[in-house]
Amino acid sequence: MSGVIIRHSGEGERMWFAGGGLFTFKLTSAQTGGSLLLFEDVMQRGKCTPLHQHPQEEETIYVLDGELLVHADGEEDRVGAGGCFMAPRGVPHAFRVESETARVLAMLTPGAAEAFYRDAGEPSTSPEDAHRPADFARLRAAAERSPSIEILGPPPFAQSAEPAVAPA
Repeated sequence: MSGVIIRHSGEGERMWFAGGGLFTFKLTSAQTGGSLLLFEDVMQRGKCTPLHQHPQEEETIYVLDGELLVHADGEEDRVGAGGCFMAPRGVPHAFRVESETARVLAMLTPGAAEAFYRDAGEPSTSPEDAHRPADFARLRAAAERSPSIEILGPPPFAQSAEPAVAPA
């Protein structure tokens, strides 16, 4: 099986992410020749991303468990288990976890955004890291160093559980 990569449930490098959540890298950019980055993300109710865009990547999120409220290009929609959304490069978007917990599979194409996620996170050895609070100052600083994401403003939702993020 030359070149084939197999990851079983629970396998992959785990990282706490400054935006909130616990990532498990399933396929890294290096493993896919730069074509994509694929990770599982376990999040708690209220996790909210700032309004942002990816100038060079498409972001696709498939909801495995739970429910997200997605804000994309000025409109909102709920996406539950078995649903997905894709934000093309350059389209402003954000999401908030509406259920008690959510588990998603996120794919960025191409995979260059991996450097941003690694810069805005740290290795994790405990599932409890999914409960750690977000560190928006660290997230903003990593975004400022990265060509893969542009933070456009605070979460666009009427009642956000996370503190506002000042525009980058």
